[in-house]
Amino acid sequence: MLQQYFIELGEGYGDIYELMELMKTNSQRLHRTFIFSSNTKSGQAISLAAAFHPAQDSNFMPIYICREGITQKDESKSKRRLLFEEASVELGKEPIFIGLKHSSEFADTKLFYQYITGILRLNHLVPPLQ
Repeated sequence: MLQQYFIELGEGYGDIYELMELMKTNSQRLHRTFIFSSNTKSGQAISLAAAFHPAQDSNFMPIYICREGITQKDESKSKRRLLFEEASVELGKEPIFIGLKHSSEFADTKLFYQYITGILRLNHLVPPLQ
């Protein structure tokens, strides 16, 4: 049974570089990249994520995420977001932009990740639960 699991890297500048390095070193496994946006009182909270095909014969599809570490007050894109978009395009994976509820609206981050997984599956952006 193929299952998707979120692996949180962190919210800082260095974590974005770690995510991009994972994408580059595992480019043959890279499935898709995502930019998730949530509205907050102070603007938008941006999460960056990359989904990878399972390694060898495993049924584990990792989705690495830097959750809500970027805040935007206007339409301009932050340097971290631009770097992520450039890295994605270089690897042939145009990032998919998805608007979401903010994680603070959920009692637990597990519920938040189940919510995102459901959206990704319903939109055929990751394989269905088999």
